[in-house]
Amino acid sequence: MKTTFSRRGLIRLVSFLGAIIAVLAAANIIYMKKIERLETSVEAGYSAAIEGLAQSADGISAVLTKGRYVSSPAMMTRLSNELMEQSGQAKSALESLPVYGMGIDNLEKFLSQVGNYASSLSRRATAGEELTDDDRQTVEKLGACAEQLCEDLWELRTKLLTSDVTVSELFANTEGYVAEGFSGIEDGLSGMPKLIYDGPFSDHILERVPLMTKDAEEVSKEEALEKASKALGTDSFRVMECGASEEGRLPSYCFYSEGGRCAVSKNGGYIVYCIKSRNVKESSLSAEDAARRADEYLESLGIEDMERTYYESYNNVCTVNYAYNDGGITCYTDLIKVAVALDNGEILSFDARGFLVNHRERDFGEPKISQSDASDGVSSALTVKKVGLAVIPTDSVEEKLCYELLCRSDDGKDVLVYVNAMTGDEEDILILLNMDGGKLTV
Repeated sequence: MKTTFSRRGLIRLVSFLGAIIAVLAAANIIYMKKIERLETSVEAGYSAAIEGLAQSADGISAVLTKGRYVSSPAMMTRLSNELMEQSGQAKSALESLPVYGMGIDNLEKFLSQVGNYASSLSRRATAGEELTDDDRQTVEKLGACAEQLCEDLWELRTKLLTSDVTVSELFANTEGYVAEGFSGIEDGLSGMPKLIYDGPFSDHILERVPLMTKDAEEVSKEEALEKASKALGTDSFRVMECGASEEGRLPSYCFYSEGGRCAVSKNGGYIVYCIKSRNVKESSLSAEDAARRADEYLESLGIEDMERTYYESYNNVCTVNYAYNDGGITCYTDLIKVAVALDNGEILSFDARGFLVNHRERDFGEPKISQSDASDGVSSALTVKKVGLAVIPTDSVEEKLCYELLCRSDDGKDVLVYVNAMTGDEEDILILLNMDGGKLTV
C-alpha cells in the first residue's frame, strides 16, 4: 500500500521535526552550560585549596620560627594553639585536592604532627619542665621543613595558575609537574625528625599496622571496584582505576570517577577513604540535616554501631565525627569522619583510617570503680549531668576504659571528665565548645 503526504501534511511533518531538533539543541546547550558551570566550580575549588594550603604552610613556618626563641609556658601555649589552627586549616585544604594516590605520606604526617607536637611541649612547659636543647633543635628542624614546604607550594601554585591546561587535568596527569611537585614536597619533608612524644600522632603510634586489615584476606580488583562505585554513588562502568595503587601501611586499590576518588584496602576490601572535590558556595542545610545525611551514607555502606560525637562546619562543609559504640561503650579510638556539603547534602568525603587502624574486639572486664564513686570524685566546681563508659586513647598505644562524665561548671561551661573505671584515676579533662559552626572539644 502506497503512502502519500498532502502538502499540508508535509509542512506539518517538517515543522514537527524542526521543533524536535530545536528542543534537542536547546537541551544540549543547557547540558553543556551545566557541565561548564560544574567544571568552573571544581577549578575554583582546586585553586582555592592550593592557595589555602600554601598560606597555611606560611603560617606554620612563621610560628615555628617564633618557637625557636620562646621562653615562657604562656607563650608556648599560645604558639601551640596557633600551630594547631594553621595545621588544621592546611589539612582541610589538602583534603579538598585530588592528591590521594600521589604518595603524600610525609606531607600528611607533617601536618598531623607539627601542631600536636607543639601542644605536647606546651603541656610540659606548663607543668614546669624547661625545654631542652634537643627540643629546640627539633623545632628548628621542623621549621626548616616548613620553609621548604612553603617554597615548593608557592612554586606549584604559580605553575598551576599560569598553565594553559585546566587544574583538573594537571592533577589527573600522574606524570605531569603537579605529581612531580608533590613528589618534590615529599622529598623535602624526608628529613623531618622522628617525633616520639606524648601525643596520638607520635611516630611510635603512626607506624602501627592497621588491625582490621592485618590478617584479612586479599580481595580482587573487581571486588574493590564494586565497593568503590557504591561509595562514590555511581555505576561501576563509570569508575576507573588510578594509575597506581597505594602502598604503605594500608595497601589499597585506588579508583576515580568524575570529580571523585576512592581507595579500597587490598586486604579485607574496606573503604579507606572517598573524596569529591568541589567549591561549596552557600549553606542551606543545618548541621542536624548534614548529620542525618551522613548517617544515611554510613547505613548505605553497611557500617553499623557508629555514634555521632562532634562536628565542625567550615567553608560551607560540615564534617561529622563518629566513634564506634561497643555495646554502650563509646570507643573514641575507632573513628570515622564524613563531610557533607551544606548546599545540597552531597557526601564530599569519607575517612575510615582511624577505624581501620584501631578497631578490634575488646574485653576490658567489669569496671572496678562504681559510677557513683567516679561521680563523687570530680571537682566541687562541677555538677555531673550525664555518665557513660568510654574507651579513650593514651599517649602510648594502650587504651583505657573510663567513665565519661559530662559536667557543667560554675561559670556555665560544659566539661568532660574521664575517670579510669579500673583505678579511679582522673585520666583527662576536655572542655566542650558549642559554637555556631560546630561542637568541638579542647
